[in-house]
Amino acid sequence: MPQTYTCLHYHLVFSTKHRLPTITPEIQPRLWDYLGGVVRGLGGTPLRVGGVEDHVHLLVTLRQEPALKDVLRDLKAGSSGWVHDTFPDARDFWWQTGYGAFTVSHSNIGRVTAYIENQATHHQKMSFQDELRGLFRKHNIEFDEEHLWD
Repeated sequence: MPQTYTCLHYHLVFSTKHRLPTITPEIQPRLWDYLGGVVRGLGGTPLRVGGVEDHVHLLVTLRQEPALKDVLRDLKAGSSGWVHDTFPDARDFWWQTGYGAFTVSHSNIGRVTAYIENQATHHQKMSFQDELRGLFRKHNIEFDEEHLWD
């Protein structure tokens, strides 16, 4: 085949530093829009962005370049700087160092979209920590509980 064809859908999850509830109702909708803009700026398509006060979920379609780690770097660094510039009182807003990235089949896009849309309801019953452990188990990702929450 003379060309490369890809369809790369990812469910990305990352938390605020120490899982502090720093994504306020004032910040949240504008931050979701900003994150979607970063994805578009990198040539990707944001299918859904959502979350709650201490973490964010993104369902995105990405190109093979840039590398996933570079997309996450740009998402987190760019949005952190933007929050500090746009909301000067949000001095405690930072992202954690790591992230979760899960591949999504085309047939599951609707399911993951609904999952992200229902984060507020979901987290009335489940903590972020339990949610992330569940995602890791569902995707067969090994993790060390001792180092998961640094």
